Amino acid sequence: MKSNLKYILVVLFAIPILSCQEDFLERTPTDAISSADALASAENMQLVLNGIHRGLYSQSQTVFPGGNTARANNHYWVPMGDNLTGDLIHSANANNLSWRSVMQWNEHTQETSLTSSLLWYHRYNIILHANLLINEIESGSLTETARLRNILGQAYTYRAYAYLSLVQHYAKGYLIGNPSTDPGVPLLFSSESPFTSQPRSTVQEIYDQIESDLNSAITAFQDSEGPGVGGAAAKAQLSINAAYGLLARWALSKGDWQTAADAAVAAREGFPLLSEDEWKSGFNTNNLSEVIWGSNVIATETTFFRSYFYLASNTFNGSQIRNNPKIADRRLVDAIPETDYRKDVFLPDAPNTNTSAANGNGGFSNNTNPLYPTEEEFDAAVDSIKAVYGLVAGHNLHPYMQFKLKQANPGTIDPDDVIYMRSSEMYLIEAEAELMMDNLTDAKEALRPLAEARDSSWDSDDYPNAESFFDHLKFQWKLEMWGEGFGYTNHIRWDEGVDHAADGGSGASEVLYQQSYQIERPSLNDDWIFKIPQAEIDANPNLGSGDQN
Repeated sequence: MKSNLKYILVVLFAIPILSCQEDFLERTPTDAISSADALASAENMQLVLNGIHRGLYSQSQTVFPGGNTARANNHYWVPMGDNLTGDLIHSANANNLSWRSVMQWNEHTQETSLTSSLLWYHRYNIILHANLLINEIESGSLTETARLRNILGQAYTYRAYAYLSLVQHYAKGYLIGNPSTDPGVPLLFSSESPFTSQPRSTVQEIYDQIESDLNSAITAFQDSEGPGVGGAAAKAQLSINAAYGLLARWALSKGDWQTAADAAVAAREGFPLLSEDEWKSGFNTNNLSEVIWGSNVIATETTFFRSYFYLASNTFNGSQIRNNPKIADRRLVDAIPETDYRKDVFLPDAPNTNTSAANGNGGFSNNTNPLYPTEEEFDAAVDSIKAVYGLVAGHNLHPYMQFKLKQANPGTIDPDDVIYMRSSEMYLIEAEAELMMDNLTDAKEALRPLAEARDSSWDSDDYPNAESFFDHLKFQWKLEMWGEGFGYTNHIRWDEGVDHAADGGSGASEVLYQQSYQIERPSLNDDWIFKIPQAEIDANPNLGSGDQN
């Protein structure tokens, strides 16, 4: 990592300054801040930390040289998880930002692609910044305070977050491989040049480091004091709840079921489930009661046509959405009970107005829906949907389109927050962990609060054995977390492939989806593993051609 990571430090102090407090900007020019200034106090360290926060959603070229405007980091990486597994389905042939190429598995399988390269460098950028804070604080050069403990807790949490992301994308899944021997990713602890790292550590070694970092984070957060911000900005700061949430994810992915269950319970404390109105409000703000952690996207730093909602929300006024409304798997939507209010955000009977639709059925001339026997009724339905959801004239509609993800100001390009962790996920993790420990009754009880909150007729007795309940739990995962990026890690953990043709079909077009229409399960198909950037292999003296996935 020697040659590539040295460039990341060039912007190490530029990022915090972009997000620092006004008084600090007045005292210190953006091109003159030194390492000593950045680490001189808890206040200045908070500026470095704020830079990591902003780096989660800024365009990648503002985070490190060699980045690209086509990727705004987590705006892209979050929905990518559902784009790869066909949960978020493309209805037409649009490839802005290579979003179609990702869907077709033509990005992460290429070692020179932007997707493979920028995800790698963004995560190591987080690690480098976290190392800077951890190494300085742990050196003991500053007096320990409650504020400093909070910064340390956030830094350890960030490092664990980045390593978990790296090992889950660039290595074989823990539960389907041989963690003690499978190659993971390089470990990096340095915060100073030349940034040399070890060769690829094993998956087990990376998982051990993640556990150590999260335990250190949880310890540091105890008796700590946050920066004192409120509202949506508060949840952009990492917390002990977020650390427990990451611990729950980590444990679930490796089969440490008891730790997963316990950590999930701790993570969701203080984050009550959403009401029906809140759940249907669009998932566009950290202010939702369930949100444990998310990026508070600031309007002046918006990414416009690089945002999460540009890629995934049918209300966004951008060509990726107008020409290619995103739909949900009709097998999932059709299975939602009428008593479950989550069904309301999917429109299976939306008219298909797109004459360029991949299924070739766009326009009234191809309409087969008996709800619209005349063109006037077809057009009236179109006008009604656009009025209800705030769409503009250029927005196309398609059967099974979704409105779970909605902008606060639909029909615009306004920015919205990016949610990373909700308490609903923690109920799902606890239920799955209990089931994996053969505790069917406890698994049902763990799921009950979430399931009953969403479906007024939910009855645990409908699932009399572990097999039927596991199928239902997978359904709950897919429905509750739709569009929030969990498809990729869920498929790997469950060792499930992708099959758009099975059980009547998902609604995806085989012509459009090509090789990704049917994909063998991860244990039998190494294409689930992202390619390491070729630039990293060329530059890192500890990696060679034999290290490529």
